Amino acid sequence: MAEEKKQSKTEEKTPTDLSVVDTKKPTPQVEDTNQQKLESQVQQLKKSVAQLKAEKSKALRQFSREEELKPYQAELIKMQQYLEKTSTRMIILFEGRDAAGKGGTIRRVTRYMNEKHYRVVALGKPTEHEKTQWFFQKYVQQFPRGGEVVLFDRSWYNRAMVEPVFGFCSDDEYKNFMLGVSGFEKDLVRQGTILIKLYFSVTKAEQARRFNRRKNDPLRQWKLSEVDVQAQERWDDFTNVKYEMLRKTNTTHAPWTIIRSNDKHKARLNAIKMVLNAVPYERLNPKLNFVPDPEVLVSGSRELEIMEAQMLKKGKFTH
Repeated sequence: MAEEKKQSKTEEKTPTDLSVVDTKKPTPQVEDTNQQKLESQVQQLKKSVAQLKAEKSKALRQFSREEELKPYQAELIKMQQYLEKTSTRMIILFEGRDAAGKGGTIRRVTRYMNEKHYRVVALGKPTEHEKTQWFFQKYVQQFPRGGEVVLFDRSWYNRAMVEPVFGFCSDDEYKNFMLGVSGFEKDLVRQGTILIKLYFSVTKAEQARRFNRRKNDPLRQWKLSEVDVQAQERWDDFTNVKYEMLRKTNTTHAPWTIIRSNDKHKARLNAIKMVLNAVPYERLNPKLNFVPDPEVLVSGSRELEIMEAQMLKKGKFTH
């Protein structure tokens, strides 16, 4: 009898009707919030995957481009050995607008070269003492010995480009330079120096894009100078002095080579080919393609023709 009462009490405590169990189903508002969170997480995951794919693709593309340069960089070492063996001097001038790709090309040219037989020269603004000297004097002091290559990251052509645009030289100083530079270079070449003059040409839109990247990238901000800030505003001024420089200093003994540098990789590759083709060394790999891309590498004479055609057609230079 006691057991029956105990069992009865237990049955009373245990509900047999499932309808009285409190399931506490989520409200529609809670369901919507959870769905939104899930969708947000999915979108974030997709974005992360896409970013990883883009970074991987960029890294592979960069690796592929660097690998494409290596056979030509090996040729530069062979060329260097020839210069050393024959005690030949070489000077390479890297000119062009700001952010045109000069520095990156210099790094690719010299990456695997023998450090004992090349120098990169990037001179600052003249000191008060240098201002009293013959204009070419500070550059001559940096000239190569036999078997050495000197690469000028901007050269005496500052007097033809940057200085007149920003008023850093007088009209007489500019005119004297333009009258004397061809004879100066002719003597260099006549006495056995290999002189290569490269002008890197970038479009206005691409220059602006590179400047914006420098502004926003802490690793590149050091490259942005006060002169760079004004480069876009003075675009036409730089174009005009570029034309005058080509017209008066593109000579048979020291011609200019224009390199279209919107595509940095193509610019670097063709600049290296240009340097290699200037030296009669024995090729390390004769099967390599040493022919420059005519869409990237343009002679100074051809560039003058293009610019003069622009002037006739549109009344101004467009690049």
